[in-house]
Amino acid sequence: MRVSGTEGYADEAEELFRLYEAFPAADAHRAVLHLIPAAPSRILDIGSGTGRDAAWFAAQGHRVVAVEPTDAMRLPAMALHPSPRIEWLDDSLPDLALLRARGERFDVVMLTAVWMHLDAQQRRQAMPNLAALVRTGGAVIMLIRHGPVPAGRRMFEISAEETIELARMEDLHPVLNVRTESTQEQNRLAGISWTNLAFVSARA
Repeated sequence: MRVSGTEGYADEAEELFRLYEAFPAADAHRAVLHLIPAAPSRILDIGSGTGRDAAWFAAQGHRVVAVEPTDAMRLPAMALHPSPRIEWLDDSLPDLALLRARGERFDVVMLTAVWMHLDAQQRRQAMPNLAALVRTGGAVIMLIRHGPVPAGRRMFEISAEETIELARMEDLHPVLNVRTESTQEQNRLAGISWTNLAFVSARA
């Protein structure tokens, strides 16, 4: 069964690997670098795609659980970025049922270009599940895409305000809300921009 929100990714996997892997993770996440712990930590990368970010975290000494429901992305990513610090998991939002059953909590929960694939009901369902996965004082970090939807994909236009309100209901307090243009010229010309959101968990 295809996971809702992953439409188009399997068909375009080869091209997506070329695009994502050519763009360094440190550049993609410049706005949130100060929220990534310096000391080795537990990081959850939801919608890990090509594994670029998971490999970047692992190279810094972090232990990573990389969640990716699309076989055409996850399997090549595992081959491209072999690391004893990365555990790959076939699971998906909004439920994250396999992950939640393990009872783990993470220092950082990352969602890069993931949240906008969920419709309003799925977002309401997903936020409590994310909150349950981050430790007290840990961070949930989101990079949300805005702009034209590529053919064959499923995306929604999501406001920062709505996401912040959903997070507050789960004791996730906003610490970053920054809208940026795409760093890639082709995307900029197409009207694509991004919102960087980050929340810190106050949950006991």
